[in-house]
Amino acid sequence: MRKALRWLLALVVLIGTVSTAGAATAAEPKAVDIKDRLLSIPGMSLIEEKPYTGYRFFVLNYTQPVDHRHPSKGTFQQRITVLHKDVSRPTVFYTGGYNVSTNPSRREPTQIVDGNQVSMEYRYFTPSRPQPADWSKLDIWQAASDQHRIFQALKPVYSENWLSTGGSKGGMTATYYERFYPRDMDGVVAYVAPNDVVNKEDSAYDRFFATVGTEECRARLNGVQREALVRRAPLEKKYAAYAAENGYTFDTIGSLDRAYEAVVLDYVWGFWQYSTLKDCAGIPADAVNATDDAIWDSVDTISGFSAYTDQGLETYTPYYYQAGTQLGAPTIHFPHIEKKYIRYGYQPPRNFVPRSIPMEFQPWAMRDVDTWVRHNATHMLFVYGENDPWGAERFRLGHGARDSYVLTAPGMNHGANVAGLVPEQKALATARILEWAGVASATVQENPSAARPLAAFDAKLDKRDVRHESTLRP
Repeated sequence: MRKALRWLLALVVLIGTVSTAGAATAAEPKAVDIKDRLLSIPGMSLIEEKPYTGYRFFVLNYTQPVDHRHPSKGTFQQRITVLHKDVSRPTVFYTGGYNVSTNPSRREPTQIVDGNQVSMEYRYFTPSRPQPADWSKLDIWQAASDQHRIFQALKPVYSENWLSTGGSKGGMTATYYERFYPRDMDGVVAYVAPNDVVNKEDSAYDRFFATVGTEECRARLNGVQREALVRRAPLEKKYAAYAAENGYTFDTIGSLDRAYEAVVLDYVWGFWQYSTLKDCAGIPADAVNATDDAIWDSVDTISGFSAYTDQGLETYTPYYYQAGTQLGAPTIHFPHIEKKYIRYGYQPPRNFVPRSIPMEFQPWAMRDVDTWVRHNATHMLFVYGENDPWGAERFRLGHGARDSYVLTAPGMNHGANVAGLVPEQKALATARILEWAGVASATVQENPSAARPLAAFDAKLDKRDVRHESTLRP
């Protein structure tokens, strides 16, 4: 009888346990799709989703205030993209400082940490521009505040560590974001970021061009540049025909003559920004005896004769506005060219922005950022290219910096990256990125030389060719 009772009691307990487990299983909430989670964020809307193996890729709009100090005074739609890997992985916040690509791509830190990537289009680059546009609201603090709001909106979804990154103007953007919101990110990787602290002091660029590369290469480039100005009359006739054929106009810069000289004076800078020493073999060696077509083709290939047309400038109005109000712009000299051949010299950003847009330079903006970086940089990595002109004026670290680094990739141009560093520095940089992202293994923590990217290289997703823009734009 006791055995029967014990058996019956055990059966009741077993049935109760199974019933409870079944009820718990039935009560478990269904996993929420990542797209639904993103679109549940107030102000977030979907433009499109594009497939990519191993990821979800979303092109989105996010509602932002035109003025973060006065959010009630209008909004605009800012375009962002999300390359989703897994909410359990770290997230990299990327901006190039210009338009955002709407195709899946992965920046170097994203590959290193095998993470998610959020990419932001910089305010006032179309279509992320308020209408009508109040240009006084295009400044580095407002843009940093755009990033801050996006981070706050997405952090509950992507709760692991965040890194910010960007190249060129994007590297500047990541640095300014850190300056104004230093508690948002766990680390910063800024590539080839110019730092024009005193806008009127640009002698560092002249020193750079006097020594970069080899004497032979510099002589070839200088020869073509000079010859393009010596032959101004016949080549400007060619330019006029080229402009007429393509419907190009010159209202913003003022004249075809001004545009021609601007393109020619960008030539040497453009070569070193986008090319390497081995490319010197393609520069005419005897410019004086080269044909007009050879001079034209070389300048057009490197500088681009469309650059200073109204049509070439229009897309980049936000950059030139910022260069003329806060960022600063370089001015260099041309000792290899007689003064009689130069009519305008390096023209200021004001010449590249429609006169209907008012501009006033704020010299304190870059001094403030530079001072902050020197004394407060924490978990910041700056990577420069040895042969990149924009690195002539760069960020530097002071005694107040903590766990921060400025590294230079030998022989590299404006596309310098961690992979191009010497082995010891490459390992150090990779290890710090992994550590800041919270994914460094015990082995890497103990021995940084063991650091490697966590994701395999993907030739399509990780394509990192330098985007060839017309020169004097970082």
